[in-house]
Amino acid sequence: MSRGERGIDAGKRRAGEAAAGRCVRSGMRVGMGTGSTAVWAIRTIAVALSGGSLRDILAVPTSSQAEFECFDAGIPTTSLADPRVGGHLDIVIDGADEVDAAGHVTKGGGAALLREKVCAYAADRVAIVVTREKHVEHLGLAFPIPVEVVPFALAPVRSALLGRGLEVTLRHGSGKMGPVVTDNGNYLFDVRLPEPADVVELERELESIPGVVAAGIFAARTFDIFTAESDGSVTEPAS
Repeated sequence: MSRGERGIDAGKRRAGEAAAGRCVRSGMRVGMGTGSTAVWAIRTIAVALSGGSLRDILAVPTSSQAEFECFDAGIPTTSLADPRVGGHLDIVIDGADEVDAAGHVTKGGGAALLREKVCAYAADRVAIVVTREKHVEHLGLAFPIPVEVVPFALAPVRSALLGRGLEVTLRHGSGKMGPVVTDNGNYLFDVRLPEPADVVELERELESIPGVVAAGIFAARTFDIFTAESDGSVTEPAS
């Protein structure tokens, strides 16, 4: 591992720890995010629970990966359907693929965008944990925007996306033959934009295509962004 990679990994840890420490309180309903940065929030919460400084958390994982991380960390999990949760979360701590200057984000690099979006839009507050290189001027140019599609609609959705002038790739798995299958049994298209776009409108437009269950643009709500900087600090949202 190079020095740069070690620095990024350390930054992910700092961002996850900072968000968990600042945002999570006893008695909260907490959405447990997916990915290599959000995992540090899960681990920080686990340490606080085992030490007794945090109690009575209702943890709702946003993916099977997050559920396994909670299991390994000794955190019991539940679901949005739990009557104690009531379909509503106090806080979600999650990562992002990209963050733009307006605070909009893209997610889904870990193939969990539908559940992440359901949890994010059902929460009072969402803390996004990233390292500085995730900040970009425009979304969807350097890193693709995932689009989750039901298998039956794969062909017409692909046609609709291509008809909008988008570059479309069906995501294939590593270590398996064929396309990636999400936790919901769906497929993923990775979409690149030919030029900057109004991502608020694009989110609505993509999700209006029959057969699309979620687009990886999260622009319909605000986020609290925790950014690990290269100097070792974490830039946190204003109180």
